[in-house]
Amino acid sequence: MKHILNVLMVLALLLITSWQVKAQTSAKKVVMVLSSYGQQQGDLTPGYEFDEFSKAYQVFKANGIAVDLASPKGGMVEADKYDPSKPYNVPVLADKAIMAKLDNTLKTGELDAKNYDGIFIVGGKGAMFDLPKDKALQQVIADIYQQQGSVAAVCHGPAALIDVKLADGSYLIANKAVNGFTNQEERLFGKKWLKQFEFMLEDKLIERGGKYQSSDIMLSHVAVDERLVTGQNPSSTVGVATELVKQLGLIPVELAQDIEDKTLAEIAQFLSGDTSAIARFNNKPNDYHIPLVGMYGFYYLKAAESTLQHQNSLALMLVAQEALNNATLDLTIAKTQHKLGQIAQAKATVTKLIAAKPDYQPAQTWLKELSL
Repeated sequence: MKHILNVLMVLALLLITSWQVKAQTSAKKVVMVLSSYGQQQGDLTPGYEFDEFSKAYQVFKANGIAVDLASPKGGMVEADKYDPSKPYNVPVLADKAIMAKLDNTLKTGELDAKNYDGIFIVGGKGAMFDLPKDKALQQVIADIYQQQGSVAAVCHGPAALIDVKLADGSYLIANKAVNGFTNQEERLFGKKWLKQFEFMLEDKLIERGGKYQSSDIMLSHVAVDERLVTGQNPSSTVGVATELVKQLGLIPVELAQDIEDKTLAEIAQFLSGDTSAIARFNNKPNDYHIPLVGMYGFYYLKAAESTLQHQNSLALMLVAQEALNNATLDLTIAKTQHKLGQIAQAKATVTKLIAAKPDYQPAQTWLKELSL
């Protein structure tokens, strides 16, 4: 009998502990802010990044954090074009509660900072146009931070922080580690709207006194300083959201890593010196997004300066050469081989390309010019 009572007491204690943890978790609340700038009819203006919203929201949901959605204008907000079939987007699109909030966001001017433990600012090119000018949003960000809450932003989301001032008149980001979409990333991937920007995000964050830090293009980089968390690009989204969960005093639930984020993390390992990453790509191609590896190498090459960077670009492109089967990539591989002094390999690559695609004139022209 005594044994049974002890078992019942242990079960009761477990239930109480579980309830307390759940109560503590569900008591936390954040507001996610999205740009109102998007008008997708005719692709008129850029909006927010749905992938970033989706990934961050799932982190908060998994950790039992209540979420409100807000935007400068309130109401429905338009996302930039995205793939609804992505594994991380499917469950969010099926979540009727959050989609209802997305169709009727709160106005930032109506937010009460006292209701939130943290704020998460979603990126997307639209964030560069309306969020920096939203005085109400600036005040909410400052109030949340000054009430010991946490402020997080990813990709272009940090644009909302550039004019946020604290009660002492100092900029929120001054003398703090910070990052956001880099100038290099902007020039490589943001050309469509770049001419319309009033400023470059990296430049402005530095101008405001931020201690800017970054990683290679499109690789995850999360900067944490006190209760400020910023992420460099879309691949940083989960890291920023997870760090915000920690800032709220919770132990984050470990979620399965998306194949694209996993691939970029492996690329980061390779670029940091782990050459065995190439073997992992080749030996277990189904575990990674192989075309992404090749495209990363292609764009990494555009910014490459050193011999090592050219070599790394080539290695990544070669991983995906067969999977992509793309003439432009093949010719780029040949040119990179030639630049690195790999003349025989360059000739073999371009000869094979011409045999497979004899009408691809750029390859014929290049071969003739170099007399390989």
